Amino acid sequence: MTDFYPPRLDPLFVRLCQSVAPWLGHWQYRMDLQVDQACLDRLNHVRDHRLLLLPNHPTYHDWIAVFLLSARVGEVFHYMAAHERFKGSEGRFLQRMGAYSIKRGLADRTSVAYTMELLMQPACRLVIFPEGGCSFQNDTVMPFRAGAVQIALQAMSKLVKRGEPLPDLYTVPISLKYRYTSDMGQAIHNTLSRLEQALQITPTGSEFYLRLRAVAERVMVSFECDYDLHSVGIEHLSWNQRIPRIKQHVLEACEQKLGLVTAANEPMRERVYKLQHVLEAEAETLGAQDAWTYESIHKAAARLLNFDAIYDGYVAAAPTPERFLDTLVRLEREVFAIGQPVPKGHRKVIIHIGEPINLKDHFQQYQKNKSSTVNAIVQQLQQTVQHNLEVGLKANC
Repeated sequence: MTDFYPPRLDPLFVRLCQSVAPWLGHWQYRMDLQVDQACLDRLNHVRDHRLLLLPNHPTYHDWIAVFLLSARVGEVFHYMAAHERFKGSEGRFLQRMGAYSIKRGLADRTSVAYTMELLMQPACRLVIFPEGGCSFQNDTVMPFRAGAVQIALQAMSKLVKRGEPLPDLYTVPISLKYRYTSDMGQAIHNTLSRLEQALQITPTGSEFYLRLRAVAERVMVSFECDYDLHSVGIEHLSWNQRIPRIKQHVLEACEQKLGLVTAANEPMRERVYKLQHVLEAEAETLGAQDAWTYESIHKAAARLLNFDAIYDGYVAAAPTPERFLDTLVRLEREVFAIGQPVPKGHRKVIIHIGEPINLKDHFQQYQKNKSSTVNAIVQQLQQTVQHNLEVGLKANC
């Protein structure tokens, strides 16, 4: 497989796709865009400058949502996308749309260098999902990675060293929130029924939340049994103790088998991406009789990514159809080994564009203390995205 897939941006092709994007989004992806004029004005106000667009990433279809936004504002964006997406015809399509690859979990120097060159271009419009992967949760964000902001500031430094004026480069926090447009009670019931049947669970009542917990508990116990973690007395631990215990044990066992050493406080998701790359490189060295074969580690990595952001209380805190189905879709992927279940119903994707941050205003401080400046900006961006998701949650309940 090629190490790096550059964009093969075809502006005419992109404009053609944009012209049919609302129709395609509605019928194929079962979503329509909702963005208010104040947000569009906020983006239009900085459209003459370099833009780094940073959306949250709750679903596999988020780039479609951002593409719908690009059609609405009449702009052509570049997109950073996972390396594994660039296979076959889908990869060639993504390249023509302006996407290029990044090997997540590795120091992908080629991709980083290309990103820096893009950000140095005066008309740059670059989309990076700073969570580093799908959270599969509609109302919360995972910690933002610092890489996008760090590369942007490095690009500005490079321009200054060339003798060019310090440019305006705006980071734009974008919140994506999905809302089903019809009553989803039947969809929730049907999904629960399929899971209960597959797991041989007899429902003890009609309340969706109790049925969901029964399914989730059966899956959690199955995890614990698969990895020899289900012991006497474990039921006295809370779910929010058992869930991270499982994930940590599985990840450490896989890393030990592959001889991986991780840095302190390295996010679990990054560790899993690194594990996946090493697994592919060493596939032939894993014996079929080992407890941890290629297949078992591959499955464990997929499980870890599927349940990365999950915690007990997500649905109980706000039992919306979206949160129910967020969790049920995770369980479907686990129980039925489905990569991408189809949308459960028609949705509107509500896009809120936060106040852009001009990195030029932080450049002097960045020169004095690079790490703390980058971290402060990233925290502000993450908090803005999370705040706007919460505001949207209250407004649309």
